[in-house]
Amino acid sequence: MIVKYDSSRKEEWNDFVMGSKNGAFFFLRDYVEYHSHRFEDHSLMFYEDDELRAVLPANIDGLVLYSHEGLSFGGMVLDFKITATKAVSLFSELLMYAKWKEISKIRYKCIPYIYHIQPAQEDLYSLYQADSMLLSRKPSSVIKMRGRIDFQTLRKRAIKKGIKNELVVIEVDDYKTYWDMLVENLIGKYSVKPAHSLEEIEYLRDKFPNNIRLFASFKNKVMMAGVVMYENRTVVRAQYIATTPEGRDMGALDIIIAYLINTRYANKDYFDFGVSTETYLVNGKLVLNQNLLFQKEGFGSRSVMYDTYEARII
Repeated sequence: MIVKYDSSRKEEWNDFVMGSKNGAFFFLRDYVEYHSHRFEDHSLMFYEDDELRAVLPANIDGLVLYSHEGLSFGGMVLDFKITATKAVSLFSELLMYAKWKEISKIRYKCIPYIYHIQPAQEDLYSLYQADSMLLSRKPSSVIKMRGRIDFQTLRKRAIKKGIKNELVVIEVDDYKTYWDMLVENLIGKYSVKPAHSLEEIEYLRDKFPNNIRLFASFKNKVMMAGVVMYENRTVVRAQYIATTPEGRDMGALDIIIAYLINTRYANKDYFDFGVSTETYLVNGKLVLNQNLLFQKEGFGSRSVMYDTYEARII
């Protein structure tokens, strides 16, 4: 049985996500709903004999059901007990539900395997069975923390420069100063603004103080660079990265990332830098931002795919 989520099920939803085998904190309702004015929520809950077995953060736009457009990814979140056969059955129910609701297609963003506590790629087989089409594939730069690749020489030099410049790295709560830097950075480089406004990130920080953290480097109490980190159970994700032009010359960003990898998050399984694609298409496909990718790979990261599929409802 599939039930459309409503606020009366908030606690049940959140408890399930936190006890699931592939859930992340940004699937919790306070995160999914922070931008509810932008999206028409159509999240779904999958039951078997009154027991919740899966949830799907989703929104709807016209005749298209999206695994939530406001999230970097977010397919079906599954419980630990579910078998492959049952997961495939639940996906088939999703297709029947979509047909019943006269939905023409489902745009489905898979949860990357690094966020799985236990293997949870049953949805990939279900997508294959449904003759789904791969719509987009975005490489995210990821460090496997155990047995990780050493930093490249260029990054080591930048870190030494940060140390020589006596930069100090600390966790801070000054999102206003950092956001001014971030906005200037993104507009100057890519002519885009961050996905979150200052008010939104401060709201989310207040809702998830143990998951959303800001680390910055300082020279004489002046912020030179910063990184907003999203902390999950086994994975940390660099959500935003920015530096001032002066900080770039001083190694201000490199010294933060070195601290995060070598010290702060050394016990995590993966460090996810996020995707490195341009904002434009070539031949209908996103292309790599090679400079950004070069920087991230300098810290020993390699690619994990963020995939989006489309299942057409017959």
